Amino acid sequence: MDKSVGKHFKEYRERKGITQEELGAQVGLSSNFISAVERGLKFPRYENFIKILNILEISADDILCDVIDYPAGTKASILSEQIMKLPVSEQHRILETMEFLIEQANRNLK
Repeated sequence: MDKSVGKHFKEYRERKGITQEELGAQVGLSSNFISAVERGLKFPRYENFIKILNILEISADDILCDVIDYPAGTKASILSEQIMKLPVSEQHRILETMEFLIEQANRNLK
């Protein structure tokens, strides 16, 4: 399994503020298995993967974003929704930063 996938599992678990033991207990897996998942050594079965996503309140894209090619559009939509909830001044600041980064990326591609 790709180590970045395990890194994302750990990142979102920690953001949620739960331990490996707590996550394992909620899913019905050992903390050792959760540790192995976070280290990129194992991947949970489909039903446990779904349970973990629901417990962490995230999507599969959040976990698999580095190993599949299409999630950029989904992530862009999610970020767009989050930006629209911010005050207008913050929206402008973020969009200006994004425009700058896009210009830099386009220059690097030439």
